[in-house]
Amino acid sequence: MNNKYFNKLTVIAVAGTMLLTTGCKKYLDQQPITDVGSEMVFQDVASTRKALAGAYSRLVGDAGFGIRLSLYYTVDTDEMQGPTGNADNDRRDIARYAATSGNAQITNPFNQLFTGIEYANICIANIPKMDMYNSGSEQEKKQLRRLLGEALTLRAQFYFQAIVNWGDLPTHFQPSSTVAASAPFPTRTDRDTIYNRLLADLKVAADLVPWRNEVTGIGDQLDERITKGTVKGLRARIALFRGGFGLRSDGSMKRPADYLTYYQIAKDECNEIIASNQHSLNPSFRALWKDQVNARVVADPNGELMFQASGIGRNATADTKLAYYNGPTVNNLGNKSINVLPTYFYAFDQNDLRRDVTCAPYNVAANGSTKIGQALTAMCDGKYRRDWISGPVVSPTDAVQYFGLKWQILRYSDVLLMLAEAENEISGPTAAAYNAVNQVRRRGFGKAIGTPDVTVDLPTGLSKAAFFDAVVKERSLELGGEGVRKFDLIRWNLLATKIAQTKTALLAMSTRSGAYSTLPEFMYYRNNSTADDATLWANSFYAPTPGTTPAASTRVNWAQAAVNTTALARYATGFVTGKSELLPIPQPARDANPNLTQNPGY
Repeated sequence: MNNKYFNKLTVIAVAGTMLLTTGCKKYLDQQPITDVGSEMVFQDVASTRKALAGAYSRLVGDAGFGIRLSLYYTVDTDEMQGPTGNADNDRRDIARYAATSGNAQITNPFNQLFTGIEYANICIANIPKMDMYNSGSEQEKKQLRRLLGEALTLRAQFYFQAIVNWGDLPTHFQPSSTVAASAPFPTRTDRDTIYNRLLADLKVAADLVPWRNEVTGIGDQLDERITKGTVKGLRARIALFRGGFGLRSDGSMKRPADYLTYYQIAKDECNEIIASNQHSLNPSFRALWKDQVNARVVADPNGELMFQASGIGRNATADTKLAYYNGPTVNNLGNKSINVLPTYFYAFDQNDLRRDVTCAPYNVAANGSTKIGQALTAMCDGKYRRDWISGPVVSPTDAVQYFGLKWQILRYSDVLLMLAEAENEISGPTAAAYNAVNQVRRRGFGKAIGTPDVTVDLPTGLSKAAFFDAVVKERSLELGGEGVRKFDLIRWNLLATKIAQTKTALLAMSTRSGAYSTLPEFMYYRNNSTADDATLWANSFYAPTPGTTPAASTRVNWAQAAVNTTALARYATGFVTGKSELLPIPQPARDANPNLTQNPGY
């Protein structure tokens, strides 16, 4: 990407971030001032915070985790699939692995990630040059070191998100204004080289930012600002990707020979997070999502929500469309564009409480409370729900698109599962690996997290391969619909396998054969019910349709031919191994930089 193009891009993006409002005490509601000279910005802690707010702001908006990075790019996997409808050179083609370099929805996210990198670069380059950074009071120096650590972490997050979607990329680790004019068209750098730099940066950042219980005062909101656990968790995640498979420029899926080195990094970082006692699981999976995330509660006493992309402003630049684009509709408001695959719904044990949080097989009537059961093929994802939103900003039945919900980038349960995976890969299924997975499972089944429970704990004595399979499944059950699965499957080199297995399973379900032979052809939901879990339904998800219609109920289609004609017919139809693991480089970016080669197969 040449500097002239990039500078123009940055100016445009800065104009967008200026739409962020002032007057609220929340940290990210500060007005970014990255569009003025550095000598004016980097004068003191307060002005530097505002500059960094510009970098934080690039996490969200329609081109960020507001909708595209979070919801357009993360389906079709073995969990969720994108919207119904025909090919559109837009979101449907992306979901079905049929995107081209001219797709309307890939240029702005690509640009926004590099804009975030640029904003972070400006902070990283200028903060250490400040007089206050070197000769201010101890409190001022501490605050500025923290801001530098946050900037390093944000840059790593932006780069990581770009790499998992587009692979090898040009390196931008300095502000564009300082890059030599003699090299305006950078070539792509191997992602492993970039990952190495990010891992080194995050190691530095971890020493600059505090643990969550070490911060107090204005601007220190724990739900919005990066703390040490965030840095270490992101470093563990990037290490696993550095040690995982990726689609290379020759069209092959490869992992590095020294991959265990990076699994060790992940293991060490996760262990340090766990040993810190700064983070823990909310005892209730349902309360985590319904009463905290959707209720927009600022306080997180457990620290489970370790890294969030905060939506503010109720506009396309700075907010999110969570619970508008996805989730059940209320009074026919909303897009309900993410559907739970029928096979994913049945991947949950019937006693797993996470199923009825992750999957929402209903829409909501005009009164905002009565539930209307939906067909199995029309089920929406459930972690972000319009009918769960509470607070003074907006009613769930208002005809708006932006609710100020935060996209969850990293949760503590992910840290536990990363530890289990790394332990197993290095040493097999150790006691520590079992303990980490079982904590997550116990919470998922409503059990005491710290108490062994033979009814839900993984069976002892599993082989390394069997334990890995258990982790693969557990990550899906725990993190479903959170934008993690597609990239997990790629780093394990399992995306093609899981898509093929899901297609076979969907076909079997459509005829109620094999493992699905006892499923009901129809389900009946209770009329005038306000239940948002399995009690909405008058018959079992796991037994044939009853011979008589339950009283005061309405029938909907369930496991029948529509699973084939509706879900399977559009599922991952364009997937090609050795191509679809990456998106195409956007054509405008290639037009601006002739050295920016295209990804394999496009």
